Amino acid sequence: MNYAARLIAGTLLVLFVTVVALVIGVDRSLRTDLENETRQSLIREAKLIQSTLTADSLSWQAAAKAVAQTTGLRITIIDRTGRVRAESDLEPANLPLIENHATRSEVAAALRGDTGSDQRTSATVGRRFMYVAVPGGPGAVRAAMSLTQVDAIVSRARQPVLVAALIALLIGVPLALVAASSFARPLADIATAARSIAQGEHPTFPYSGIPDVDRLTTDLRAMHEQMTERFDALRRRQSETAAIVDSMVEGVLSFDERGRVVTANPAARRMLGYGEQDAMPDLGLLFRAKEPRELLDRVLAGETVADREISLGERTYLLNARPLPAGGSVVVLHDLTRLRRLETVRRDFVANVSHELKTPLTAISGYAETLLTDQPEPDVARQFLDTILANARRMQRLVDDQLDLSRIESGGWHPALEPVDVESVAREAWRHALPPAGGPPTFTVSIDESVRMVDVDPDALRQVFRNLFENAIRHTPAGGAITVTGMAEGDMIHLAVADTGMGIPSEHLPRIFERFYRVDPGRSRAQGGTGLGLAIVKHLIEGHGGRVSATSELSQGTTIHTWWPTHAG
Repeated sequence: MNYAARLIAGTLLVLFVTVVALVIGVDRSLRTDLENETRQSLIREAKLIQSTLTADSLSWQAAAKAVAQTTGLRITIIDRTGRVRAESDLEPANLPLIENHATRSEVAAALRGDTGSDQRTSATVGRRFMYVAVPGGPGAVRAAMSLTQVDAIVSRARQPVLVAALIALLIGVPLALVAASSFARPLADIATAARSIAQGEHPTFPYSGIPDVDRLTTDLRAMHEQMTERFDALRRRQSETAAIVDSMVEGVLSFDERGRVVTANPAARRMLGYGEQDAMPDLGLLFRAKEPRELLDRVLAGETVADREISLGERTYLLNARPLPAGGSVVVLHDLTRLRRLETVRRDFVANVSHELKTPLTAISGYAETLLTDQPEPDVARQFLDTILANARRMQRLVDDQLDLSRIESGGWHPALEPVDVESVAREAWRHALPPAGGPPTFTVSIDESVRMVDVDPDALRQVFRNLFENAIRHTPAGGAITVTGMAEGDMIHLAVADTGMGIPSEHLPRIFERFYRVDPGRSRAQGGTGLGLAIVKHLIEGHGGRVSATSELSQGTTIHTWWPTHAG
């Protein structure tokens, strides 16, 4: 029930209670006055009768009837034993049938010498009477009057009071409506303004002309202004905090005291394999590994966990977690996978470079010491010098390849695109890749005319072909074949170098583009390979926005597939 309805209902209730109280008060007051006056009248009549009674008891019945006919009262004469000696409403023959009246309260009082009165329904005549008894005569004289007339007078007096009350209600209802409307409308407007504030809308504050209500409006307006300023500041801080958390490379998660995810930034979702809109499970199901679950259970129990490395699948994370003051916890995950991989690569790189340099350095050192100490024959000395030179050149190639690879990986190299004849570059690279002696494999170039001219970095394309050719020649026996093909595939150009060599086992194919990785380390080193050629090929092609892959079958040969963007043709 709203305020207006409550005000109207309250006003009507007050009016109703007032009218009821007025009617009851008037009714009781009038009845009390009439009954008092009737009592006094009965006392006078009873005393008058008592004073006129004679000593002849036979005349009492007639006297009682005569008075009753004159006054309309009921007259009863009672002796000291309580026996009725005369009754105006009965015949003398019926008097012995009347019960003894000594126990009636008004008769008992009169027999004691006092004036008594009472109201009750007569057992003799069956009507409600007011009884008054006075001492005298044979014992007491009682006068009684029916209260029906009093009831009728009170009832007639009640009607105008009820009419007046109805008129008061009819007048009071519109006044209550007007008063309720004048008070309720501004309060309803204030309530509407409060709801608008709660919903974040711009409120309209009313003016009522009622001082108390207008003071409430003023206070509400001031509160709204303060809340708006505080909410704006809070939203700014929240936006800044959210932007900072969302931009962090570390994964940030917060949980409530039950272990339910409250917030998770994009990095955390990415680390745990969830999309931006995916629902995240509770803490007990979020981490499947035993170690992180036990750590976070400790956090929810109130402990702090700092700098703990955990493994989730193939990735390694640094976990920091602490409980929140209001319950729950916050967890920060830092992905160490790349760092650990780089550490592994660094260790492998140092080991591989050391190993690659050790062999030629050992040869150079050994042959140089022999030349210094033994002074061999000129032919032997020349052979030793050729070996020293070959190993020095091998070391030079290793250093050059490593410098090229480092420059490409560091972003210091960008392809200088220009139209290039693919077939011409392939044949030129083939000439430079041929060994100085021995029977080379058969070389074939088959490039579609539609992709013969492409926009690439000519030096990069030349180095790619040369590295691929040198690698193929090392693994293709005499009499074999090396083929270069080129065709368009969608928005890419597919260039492939295929050989008929020994092939590569399938378990090695995913790793052949890693630096220093060799399928047959002994054979590759013996033939002068640095172990960096395919890694350089991969980075040069990816620097153009392309990709590279390999297919191979043992004893059937290997094909290196390269895809280059179609910048021009």
